[in-house]
Amino acid sequence: MSSVSLGKLGENIALKHLKKKGYRFVDRNFRSKFGEIDLILRDKKTLVFVEVKTRRGLKYGPPLDSIQPYKIRHIIKTVQYFLLKNPRLNCSYRLDAVGILLDHNDNVLHIRHVNNLTID
Repeated sequence: MSSVSLGKLGENIALKHLKKKGYRFVDRNFRSKFGEIDLILRDKKTLVFVEVKTRRGLKYGPPLDSIQPYKIRHIIKTVQYFLLKNPRLNCSYRLDAVGILLDHNDNVLHIRHVNNLTID
């Protein structure tokens, strides 16, 4: 499976997980020249922009360890662009991350959801 296919699988798993928690789907794979937002959802009245990281095994560390400050800055710029293009959705928002760990048969071993991702 390619890294693109693995990413799509992870996004589908994350979307299903977040919907079970009551989030409502808005959009996915929104792109700008700054980057891409994997999932856009609503948590009550808050727009939630979600970065999804999926890995098989821990050879390179936990999935969320790969989200570095430069990546967060690119996501924030993409969020700003999204809100500019969608003024009717301009409301409170936050940036979340979902890390998904799979075994080598693509069974989910662990899902970690982090609210309010920030730059340290």
